[in-house]
Amino acid sequence: MSTQRPLRVGVLVFDGAEELDVVGPWEVLAAWAAHSALRPEVVTFSPDGGGVRCAKGMSIVPGTSAQDVGALHVLVHPGGPGTRTLMTDEQHLAWVRGMRATTPLLASVCTGALVYAAAGVLAGRPATTHWASLDALVAADPSVLVDTEARFVDDGDVVTSAGVSAGIDMALHLVARLESADVARGVRRGIQYDPAPPV
Repeated sequence: MSTQRPLRVGVLVFDGAEELDVVGPWEVLAAWAAHSALRPEVVTFSPDGGGVRCAKGMSIVPGTSAQDVGALHVLVHPGGPGTRTLMTDEQHLAWVRGMRATTPLLASVCTGALVYAAAGVLAGRPATTHWASLDALVAADPSVLVDTEARFVDDGDVVTSAGVSAGIDMALHLVARLESADVARGVRRGIQYDPAPPV
């Protein structure tokens, strides 16, 4: 029996999170977990373990709390209007810094990057966020090397994605990185994600 810790991915949920920022990566990662030989565990958690109401009204009941989620290999921090509160919440920012110290890979979707910037996680690093919040990312930390074009930016132990649906692209990239490109292609086919905008 292996003594190595199982691969664990945690998706944070909070009041005011953008729905697709949460559900897009979750769908990709959960589909991966269902078929991967690595048997990753994908969990949702909120700051206090209670249910949350997302930006457009969807309610989510997470699996656990930030205190009880345990060790993670990957943390996914969504964006949404609720990040504006989290950016000035010293307790949350201290928690992010603590996760930075113990979690091998931090990922963000959309304006989740603003929280990482406010916590000092993106200092001097390349990153991206929703196109309408690029100036806010600079304001949060002027040392961030803002990428205005990328769907996601992989800077090793921190991966940031652009707005909303870009979190799906980022999550597929995480699957390719953590297992293989072939597995990521299988997940993409399984969820039938093949963007072809009608307009």
